[in-house]
Amino acid sequence: MEPKTQKVVIMRHGDRIDNFEPLWTEKAARPWDPPLVHDGKVRAFCTGKKFSNNLGFRFDRVFVSPFLRCLQTASEVVHAVCAVGDIDHTVHMSSADGVVIDPTKIKVSVEYGLCEMLNKRAIRAQNAPKDGDFAFTIPKCEEVLPEGTVDSSVERVYEEMPKWEESIEDARDRYKNIIKTLADKYPTENLLLVTHGEGVGVSVTAYTPDHLTVIEVNYCAYSTLQRTVSCEENGSITHGEFEYCTDQGYTGILTMPSTTAADEIIKEPEPPTP
Repeated sequence: MEPKTQKVVIMRHGDRIDNFEPLWTEKAARPWDPPLVHDGKVRAFCTGKKFSNNLGFRFDRVFVSPFLRCLQTASEVVHAVCAVGDIDHTVHMSSADGVVIDPTKIKVSVEYGLCEMLNKRAIRAQNAPKDGDFAFTIPKCEEVLPEGTVDSSVERVYEEMPKWEESIEDARDRYKNIIKTLADKYPTENLLLVTHGEGVGVSVTAYTPDHLTVIEVNYCAYSTLQRTVSCEENGSITHGEFEYCTDQGYTGILTMPSTTAADEIIKEPEPPTP
């Protein structure tokens, strides 16, 4: 059979509420799990439209971190890429604007391995759960995703959340592992992985020959990896190494040649001063 190209897009979530409303965490029951602001949902939906118009391929599956900001981001992207009928691309909109979708176009699953780094460098210490239990359940997470798109039959790579407080190195290894493991598990499918800033950063540094240093990952920024996959007549599958696509135009990721700064972390920005 002719070799095919597998594409994997790794995307950061949209604009989170605690970076725009600093007092939100003081009243929140789950201060470690902020939702998106409205503009974040619009940004995510518009990124989904960009995927449909500019990527040149469609997603078969979406895997998403259990954090609410990622679930909501995935929902907006799915609404955009599965929309029925024409969408006015000049209007900034979100799924709340009555977008009708065909849920059979894509399959969505929650994956703990795509979660935020569970340490104080990524989650503000005062917002983390005191007992280290982030209290995520798969059914509750799936409620946020568009009806009819959820594939609950998928066996997760990480059956549990990482333990608080994981090291930066362990988290980076986790992101690299989850990208490759999911791709190997579905080698003939194109994937969208909705995760956090550090996960997007790892997808760049780990899969560029010169190991570019990632300086900044904006909201809804994304990277694209690709590799050649061959399906043999005996049913076996072989694949090449992933390459980082540099021809996607502006993707919201700022990089520089690798330096001693390569050990810096892509962390969530601090909220504005009241």
